[in-house]
Amino acid sequence: MDRGRKRAEASDKLPADKRACSLSEFWSGSSSLPPTPEPAAAAAVASSSSEPVDCDMESSSSGRSDRAGDSEYGSCDSDDERGYGRWVFDDPSLCGASKGKFQKIFASLEDDAGPGVQLAALAELCEVLSFCMEDSLGYFPMETSVPVLVRLAGPETSPDVMLLAVRALTYICDGMPRMADALVRHGALPVLCGKLLAIEYLDVAEQSLEALEKISRSEPVHCLQAGTIMAALGFIDFFSTSMQRVALSTVANVCKKLPLDCSSLVMESVPILCKLLQYEDRKLVETVATCLIRITECFTHSPELLDVLCKHEVVHKTLHLIAIDGRISLSQATYTGLISLLTKLATSSLVAVRTLFELNISSILRNILMASDLSHGTPCSPFEDVQSNQMHEVLKLLNQLIPPVARDVEDVQLALAKEKILVDEPSFLHQFSMDILPLSIQVVNPGANVYISYGCVSIINKIVYFSTPEMLMDLLKVTNISSFLAGLLARKDRHVLISTLKTVEILMQKLPGVFLSSFVKEGVIYAIDSLLMQKNCSQSTQRFGHMQHSDNQMATRDMPRCLCYEFDSSRASSCEMKTCRVGKDTVLTLAKHLKTTYFTSEAVNSEMGLTEVLHKLKTFCAVLNDNVDRAAANDDCELNEEYLSHILDQVIRELYGKETISTFEFIESGIVRSLAHYLSNGKYLQGTSCGCDLSNHFLAVLRRFRTFACISLSKMNQGWENMLITLLVRKLQNALSSLDSFPVILSHVPKPRNTYADIPFRRCTMLPCLKVRFVREEGETTLHDHDNVLNVELSSSLEDIEGYLWPKVSTKNKEDEAESARKGMISTSDIAAGSMHAEEKNPQDLVAKIWQEPSFSSSPEGLACQEGQSLSVDLSPRQRDLIAVITSNLSSLGERRVEGQKSSASPSNGCTERKLNFCLEGKQLDQSITLYQAILEELLSAEPDAIVGPKFWNKVYKVTYKRAEPKSSDAQMPYDASLCNKIVFSWQKLSFFSSMLLAELPCTLDKSNPIYDILFMLKILEGLNRISFHLLSDERNHAFAEGRIENFDDLKVMVSPVPQVEFISSKLTDKLEQQMRDSLALSSGSMPLWCNQLMAACPFLFSFDARRKYFRLTAFGSSRSQLNPNQRLNSSDTNSFIERWLQSGSFSRKKFKVDRNNILGSAAKMMELYAHSKGVLEVEYNEEVGTGLGPTMEFYTLVSQEFQKVGMGMWREDLGLHGGSSKVVGEFELLVAPFGLFPRPWSAENGVSNGIQFPEVIKKFFLLGQLVARAIKDGRILDLPFSQAFYKVILEQELGIYDIQSFDPKLGRTLLEFQALVNRKKVLESISRENYGCASDMYYRNTRIEDLCLDFTLPGYSNYELTLESNSKMVNIANLEEYIALVVDATTKCGISRQVEAFKSGFNEVFRLKTLQIFTEDELELLICGERDTWDFIELVDHIKFDHGYTASSPPVVNLLEIIQEFECYRRRAFLQFVTGAPRLPPGGLAALNPKLTVVRKHCSNDADMDLPSVMTCANYLKLPPYSSKERMRQRLLYAITEGQGSFHLS
Repeated sequence: MDRGRKRAEASDKLPADKRACSLSEFWSGSSSLPPTPEPAAAAAVASSSSEPVDCDMESSSSGRSDRAGDSEYGSCDSDDERGYGRWVFDDPSLCGASKGKFQKIFASLEDDAGPGVQLAALAELCEVLSFCMEDSLGYFPMETSVPVLVRLAGPETSPDVMLLAVRALTYICDGMPRMADALVRHGALPVLCGKLLAIEYLDVAEQSLEALEKISRSEPVHCLQAGTIMAALGFIDFFSTSMQRVALSTVANVCKKLPLDCSSLVMESVPILCKLLQYEDRKLVETVATCLIRITECFTHSPELLDVLCKHEVVHKTLHLIAIDGRISLSQATYTGLISLLTKLATSSLVAVRTLFELNISSILRNILMASDLSHGTPCSPFEDVQSNQMHEVLKLLNQLIPPVARDVEDVQLALAKEKILVDEPSFLHQFSMDILPLSIQVVNPGANVYISYGCVSIINKIVYFSTPEMLMDLLKVTNISSFLAGLLARKDRHVLISTLKTVEILMQKLPGVFLSSFVKEGVIYAIDSLLMQKNCSQSTQRFGHMQHSDNQMATRDMPRCLCYEFDSSRASSCEMKTCRVGKDTVLTLAKHLKTTYFTSEAVNSEMGLTEVLHKLKTFCAVLNDNVDRAAANDDCELNEEYLSHILDQVIRELYGKETISTFEFIESGIVRSLAHYLSNGKYLQGTSCGCDLSNHFLAVLRRFRTFACISLSKMNQGWENMLITLLVRKLQNALSSLDSFPVILSHVPKPRNTYADIPFRRCTMLPCLKVRFVREEGETTLHDHDNVLNVELSSSLEDIEGYLWPKVSTKNKEDEAESARKGMISTSDIAAGSMHAEEKNPQDLVAKIWQEPSFSSSPEGLACQEGQSLSVDLSPRQRDLIAVITSNLSSLGERRVEGQKSSASPSNGCTERKLNFCLEGKQLDQSITLYQAILEELLSAEPDAIVGPKFWNKVYKVTYKRAEPKSSDAQMPYDASLCNKIVFSWQKLSFFSSMLLAELPCTLDKSNPIYDILFMLKILEGLNRISFHLLSDERNHAFAEGRIENFDDLKVMVSPVPQVEFISSKLTDKLEQQMRDSLALSSGSMPLWCNQLMAACPFLFSFDARRKYFRLTAFGSSRSQLNPNQRLNSSDTNSFIERWLQSGSFSRKKFKVDRNNILGSAAKMMELYAHSKGVLEVEYNEEVGTGLGPTMEFYTLVSQEFQKVGMGMWREDLGLHGGSSKVVGEFELLVAPFGLFPRPWSAENGVSNGIQFPEVIKKFFLLGQLVARAIKDGRILDLPFSQAFYKVILEQELGIYDIQSFDPKLGRTLLEFQALVNRKKVLESISRENYGCASDMYYRNTRIEDLCLDFTLPGYSNYELTLESNSKMVNIANLEEYIALVVDATTKCGISRQVEAFKSGFNEVFRLKTLQIFTEDELELLICGERDTWDFIELVDHIKFDHGYTASSPPVVNLLEIIQEFECYRRRAFLQFVTGAPRLPPGGLAALNPKLTVVRKHCSNDADMDLPSVMTCANYLKLPPYSSKERMRQRLLYAITEGQGSFHLS
């Protein structure tokens, strides 16, 4: 082949502006097409779509489009071909096109014209066509010109003429896509295909390929008949990658419409396409996949053609593509399309079914399901196309592999043939069952939506039907199908119920002896009885019907078909309208049949021996409840208490017995409620602890809790897995999963538009609002009416609504309102400037007056600014700017106002006096929730599967109000606060213990629900597990006091608490994650009530990641939870970003210049200016060019070091002149705190110590609180090793004697030993007065207390006097208890209280400290300080990106990873700080680092061994030279790490 021979000679003869482009100017391959002007390129790119299915494929190598770098090859254009012909010039005169000019050009193309003239004319034609739009081409003589160009493109002309003629045809197709039929009519297709079938000139072939791609978009059938597919694929390996993509785009366009009579023209291309699936180019492979998907779709109704596809190894290649982690390399749509391809093959082709079984398809699909979060993460709703859901496609494929059970299907012969395959090869079904059945149960159990549930149940029903009894026995070894079926029978959808009942019947037919006892034990029979007890089963079974009819036509338009046909092989569109196969009474009829046939009274009673454990538990629980009630009536009955302890021990140990207790038996026994009743001293079943002797009640609860803890924590020496508390927790978790009915609310938010919200204050918002009419309650005479419909923001609490309504409905004089209305207009400039004058005003009145300004009121259409209306008027740019400024300032102003009201209401009374009570549907609303949550609860009570759709937003809700009754002031404390002084541990400060005292959870969940009992017990067990060390230490202390222990060393306690992960409910965590992914939750932070209630009462039920997301969503709003400050804003996120910005006020980045020589001073100034700022704070250093993430992270690291310097007077280790331990870092001496930093105690009498002023210490703690809060808010990492006890302080937990060991082990252990000695003295004195002398002579480690020479000063702080006479008073056995109490108080309370309060005050300046109380101490450390540096080689390879010259196997990369692993801890920290700016990783480790840590090759001008590594900390980017050896790399890396700290300059 000759590429453009004689091209130069021909072009030299032409004028400069008429020459054909040289080879070097060709855009793709050697094609000399001129580039598209920028607007045209933009239009072409905008018209492309990311969906590779059901659209025309647009090549990216176009005659008009310069899109090689950023176009998605294999992307699609819609059928209406919008975007084509979007050229620059509308006027033909501008592009130089006119009728006369075209006539002149074509006159020069006649046969008698010479080659040079023809070449010049074609070049001019191409130039004209490249800049004309379709409208201007009305002058183009289509019918006469196309034959000329087709002739010139023929083989008789020169290669240059050929090339330009084909290019002109390409331009015509691009500019006038509707005229492609003219090219077809005049024979262009055979000519173009001929250039590809016998390639003589490569550049001509490439240009022909581009022309075919344009024609194939609108003329796919003609292209197919002309042999375009094989023409494009015949020599595809000879083309460059970009042209290969064009060829495949052409094939994909042709494959969109394939007549069956042309199947032979397609089938010959299938082997080539399958071969191309093995290529490495992702875009190319995706286009090939699209071709195969379309071919399969077109031939779905022809089993013979599908069999041919299988023989060409389409199944093998597709499986290989989806089996290797395909979702990483392929788009989600293509990946799902390939699964759909296999489904269509399995639907009609027996060859495909057998091949899939032989290739172990079940294992591949199992891995896909296990790696996905689609079982509960992407529920289908009427607003989504379920066919595009990956999980849905997987379930359809699984259902097609196994034939249907019913024999009334359309294609009985095909079903029988599939069944014969399973009969002939039993191993197929056995492997399929072992892979899929356990996973299907796992998918459904977390509460999957109705589609997923039905799909899985349908598969299980088929597996059970076709399995032999032997196979079923094998399945029983890997899964508990009986418990699963019992849970399904509690569902409400009749399709799921009927499939479940059929499965029960099949199991009873095949293995009655095995499953009868199992069904009794697991509650299947109980569930069937419950179904039969319903008077009208059909009323509660149309679960899917609620989804179908919950919204208006927008919902019904996209309504999917009935579940009966959802996973059928039927493909006709008429199936959408088929009637449901499950009749209204079908469930009830089948349930009766099962009861009378298999579960008669005689059969069930014969199996009651298997439930002996249930009877035993019920008996124990009844006895326990009776004795608890008796003990509550007789508080002094010690014998009864011992008997209760004995019964409790029997109940707990019965759970731990040899016979396994099923979840059904555990729930049905009532053990959970009995335990709660026992622990609350008989108040749980009464519902309240009021009306009892509070002091005796407190002591009784404490005594029973100790007894329960002793039993639960037994067997600790055998490990936590063998403790009774572990078993109880797991039983409760299983019961919670079984009973859980907390709904996930799916929202369908209407198209965003400016809405004028009235409550909490007037402002524009892009979020939907509730339409509410507030009506005065009938009989209320002291309030006014308020009849307007108001727009209420979703986050508005009832307090906000009260604040809005009260001035309008209260009986105050209207004259006051009139007087306030007569006050002067407020200047918008004052508001924009945020002046104090504006801040003092009510935001609601500000906006109302602003709307009255002439600039707004003079609008031609007028602004719709009445209450409850939307802003639909087009505003001028100035008005928009003014609205934006006003909205932003008023948003922050209103929020500050609300925060101020809340904070001012909180100190003593807990809340302000309520003025109004609100009712919805006759029910009084809880003042602590939002109106949106109240409406949701009411909606869910009527429709459990309701969807928040258009009907929800369009409805006007009626809420009544009345004057609130004044609260009674005689409320009692739940316990006697003076009891704190009588015990060592402050029980009343513990949340779980308060719940036991009050006999209720701190939430408003329905107490009659069995889930409430489970949550109550889980909260107690989690609290017990947390303080297990304190409990066991206290028990060991009492044992020493009673003489059961003689050696002080035996007081040490080794604790193996239950891991916190055991308390996490995976089901609830999944639901919360799913709820937080909902669009409404993302945009407004509004979630169902149960999310807030459970998070407040039992946060341990959710994983740390879920709680962290919830925290950011609720504490900082959607803008911070969704837009990580470390991430760049992609263009695709623009709309959502603007929406979030409008909601949360101005979202900006605040930059602050920092002086490296005065880090603390700069930090204080920064906090003074920006502590309240909503924007993300970023740092740049004076006289340094670096800015952004890296310098900011380093700033927080430097601040952390500043707070650890010796001589600050903040921490216990800072003993000043007393010589505390320290280390030198750079030029500074830092404290060494092996057990973590804890505040140094300061006496109230001493304001100065070692030259350190206490007021300065207070200022530093205040600043530290601000910085810690700011770091959490902005997602930064601090390097402050706080002790566990200080994290407890941050979480506002009470510290005691047991906590001292965590930060000062020697002092803590000594104090505990002293306390044990005091307790022994008390025991001896209580036994007999004769022992008093013996007690006074007690020894501590063979030494009298007096001989220890201890005075009443705080150990380690001689200037901290514990009493007024500390200098003269010495410690002895008589006052030892007083000494212990004073030391503990000085160390954990009064000595640090002022510092702690300063820290809290600083923290609350940024956001509320209480929002952190959903975390544990360990999790809070993770949140503030990030992950500790523990890496392995696999983790490094998985989470580090290698680019620009390096791969994971490059020798320098391998050397680097080995060096990092060999680093000591301090060097690894230094490496992290060098690369990222922080010595620790964020929560989640390397995987969570954003941007990802990237290592690239650094190109060196000279010797690489002499160069140093450099970094871009803002991008976590390491530029590593290719060193000659590992040792050289280690030397240069260490040098860079050591010397490169402390400045940011260009690298």
